[in-house]
Amino acid sequence: MFADISHERQQSLLRQRNLFALTSAGLGVALVVATSLAATRDREVVLVPTVPRELTVSSAGVDADYLELVTRDTALVLLNRSPEGLDYWMGEILKLADPASHGQLKADLVKIVAEQRGSDVTQAFVLRSMTVDPGNLTSEVTGTLKTFVGAQVIASDDRRFRFTWTYRGLRLALAGFAQLPPKDTSKEAR
Repeated sequence: MFADISHERQQSLLRQRNLFALTSAGLGVALVVATSLAATRDREVVLVPTVPRELTVSSAGVDADYLELVTRDTALVLLNRSPEGLDYWMGEILKLADPASHGQLKADLVKIVAEQRGSDVTQAFVLRSMTVDPGNLTSEVTGTLKTFVGAQVIASDDRRFRFTWTYRGLRLALAGFAQLPPKDTSKEAR
């Protein structure tokens, strides 16, 4: 009699184990399918445009229009500054920084702040042209950089700047910027 009860109990536990194993295998397959779908599917976020064209950001890469607009805004924030707003200026640029480049960008910006703090020197940039390369995540802006002391213009020079970017997830972040030598227009005129 004890053997019958024991056998019946073992069969019940065996059915229960098999049911759990089948359920676990089914959930494992569903998890693998869901993970592969999530990993291979492009995500898109529709941005509310403040410009007259529609923009989307996709995990597949950066659109040239989006890179151009971000470069334009970043260049204008970065290259237009006055001593009164230096802390805000630096904070806004660092919000755009790639975490891997944050330290180097902050060091560069601190040097600029130290040079300009307490002076009457203001800088204004008039953007004239821009080129973007979404494949390499770089952009260049060309324009006139005007330097003022008080209300007096003390310098007005043509300048070019390159911005390098990183793109992770759906976030475009500033990795670095540099002033470039002016283009040689004498070779282009020939």
